[in-house]
Amino acid sequence: MISLDSPLAGGASSPVRSGSAVGGAPFVQVCGRGAYAYDRDGRAYVDYVMAYGPLLFGHAYPALVSGLDALAARGSVFGSTHEDEVRLAERIAGHLPSMQRLRFVNTGTEAMMSALRVARAFTERPLVLRFAGNYHGHFDAALHDAGASAQTSDAPRSGIPPGVRAETIVARYNDLADVDQKLAGRETMLAAIAVEPIVGNMGLVLPQPGFLDGLFERARRHGALVVFDEVITWLRLGLAGAQAGRAPDLTALGKCMGGGFPLAAFGGRSDVMDALAPSGAAFSGGTFSGNPFCVAMGHRVLDLIERSPGMYETLEANARYLAAGMRGILAARGLDYPVTQCASMVDVRFRHGPPIRNYDEAAQCDRAAFAAYYHAMRARGILLPPSSNELMFLSTAHGPAEIELTLEAFDAALHA
Repeated sequence: MISLDSPLAGGASSPVRSGSAVGGAPFVQVCGRGAYAYDRDGRAYVDYVMAYGPLLFGHAYPALVSGLDALAARGSVFGSTHEDEVRLAERIAGHLPSMQRLRFVNTGTEAMMSALRVARAFTERPLVLRFAGNYHGHFDAALHDAGASAQTSDAPRSGIPPGVRAETIVARYNDLADVDQKLAGRETMLAAIAVEPIVGNMGLVLPQPGFLDGLFERARRHGALVVFDEVITWLRLGLAGAQAGRAPDLTALGKCMGGGFPLAAFGGRSDVMDALAPSGAAFSGGTFSGNPFCVAMGHRVLDLIERSPGMYETLEANARYLAAGMRGILAARGLDYPVTQCASMVDVRFRHGPPIRNYDEAAQCDRAAFAAYYHAMRARGILLPPSSNELMFLSTAHGPAEIELTLEAFDAALHA
């Protein structure tokens, strides 16, 4: 049993893993294979955590776990730029034309932190506008009123200085009027609007028609930049991510691109990225950034996707089937809880009425009901993220058999 008294602070290296939001003993995973997670007793669970999104191909996908000794034998980290790093940047830019220049980092947190620093350096302005319920990582400017498992409503006790809070505006997602109200009088100080184009950290929340276009219009009018956080959405939605038809000034990538290994990137317009050292004064760098091992995994992921026609159509079809089944079961029980689906992501909210649009509505969800639901599903062999803010992620390893098991458990869990 993992104890809060162990040397591992809080019993986990990331708070959501502790399961404190749902209570009870945290899930302790021994291994993962395909669509399944296994506990210490060898019991298999259909896994919808999927490491909170990165495992697009499921656990231990053969093409991503074979031949790793040979990769490491070339050297796992250099102190120099290497050809594979340049080539991976070219491949990413080919799929995301808005990323004319990019730089590799290790995590989505680093990618967003660096993108916002570049935005401030390029505009020479201090203010960033972002949205409640949009989780951009665990750096100070991103945390207060964030989504995911970040509990930072008491910012001073969370270690977030007043100066940081003063240079961050937090508006309501899907509400342009609130953006204008929060920004009024400070437009000339605005460096960037940072946004998840599709939100995956307060449940699954889709942008209302006109919302993203409205953000671009305001950014252009005020001389600010638009920063897309596609840490979750790139490669979950496909090679074009969530920005097809739009050109954000900066974009952050992560999660799926490393195939289960730590690899992330940020980039955008050439003139904006020129604010980075050595061309400019803004610094971003790291010993492990762009390391050859993780970059090689990034190439493997793109190879798999580019050589798998129909992969995304199958993922989408399976996710639609799961979501439709859940809706049918809820309707049969007279419950109007919304089920939202986008690409290979599915979410059910324990709140009556239509799908949620913002963090205020997400806060109205019944957390006690979700906690009971989580444990009822886990008892029936279905592993969900132990937080109502997180999503169900499908992988290519999830098929009709796993979905049928999930729907049977869902019906029984609601009854329980």
